[in-house]
Amino acid sequence: MNDRDAFAEGERAAHKNIPAEANPYQNGSDEHALWSAGHEKVASAIEARESEGS
Repeated sequence: MNDRDAFAEGERAAHKNIPAEANPYQNGSDEHALWSAGHEKVASAIEARESEGS
């Protein structure tokens, strides 16, 4: 069992401006999908805030 929270890791990566391509999990794995979902959630929110300011 993996104790790492891939979704939360993806969220943290997006907050740190780490690109989605840096996903550390094997493509096609559940962890890869969770990391991507977490990253996308935060990246989308950041992008929305930035577009509101323009």
